[in-house]
Amino acid sequence: MGIHRLVTGLTGLAKQAEGCQRCDLYRNAKQTVFGDGAHAASLVLVGEQPGDQEDTAGKPFVGPAGRLLDKALTAAHIDRANVYLTNAVKHFKFEQRGKRRIHKAPSRTEVIACQPWLLAELNEIGPDVVVLLGATAAKSLLGNAFRLTQHRGEVLRLPAGAAPVDLNVDPRLVATAHPSSVLRGPPADRETAFDALVSDLKFAAGLLPHAG
Repeated sequence: MGIHRLVTGLTGLAKQAEGCQRCDLYRNAKQTVFGDGAHAASLVLVGEQPGDQEDTAGKPFVGPAGRLLDKALTAAHIDRANVYLTNAVKHFKFEQRGKRRIHKAPSRTEVIACQPWLLAELNEIGPDVVVLLGATAAKSLLGNAFRLTQHRGEVLRLPAGAAPVDLNVDPRLVATAHPSSVLRGPPADRETAFDALVSDLKFAAGLLPHAG
């Protein structure tokens, strides 16, 4: 199922995405989790995929990683109400272990299948800056060869000739760690990892036209 050309606006896109069957993830997830936030945001944050709590609630970043992101946004002096949050993949991929649903990383095929929705969101919003939270989000726009550790803290642009053909905007990009990686890291390293995330968010906010 593709994106209908006549569908416009984030509300229309979200409604159409409810029936997305571009890959098989819809079969086990409870629902599509589309982006949420300010429809004319200058700053967009892109994560990997919804988690267990997001799949239940139908909104992105409402689980443990979302709460940590909220804390990081506050520390970076960014109002969540003024940004748009979404994911590279719109369905929760998991492995069932007893009663628990354990996160499983989406495949490259699944990321590419979901890419039209992300591109449509960016085209509708027209952000100045996009923060890519984690490797999966970064690779969704910058290609599978992208390495987060090599380019963290840099101002990035879509490579010439490599931009997705359906992307009509050219925001500055900042790649950083996903909040979930901070939570999964060794307890002794979490404060440092959190501070690094906050630093990257401040860096991204400083790129906005009204900054300073």
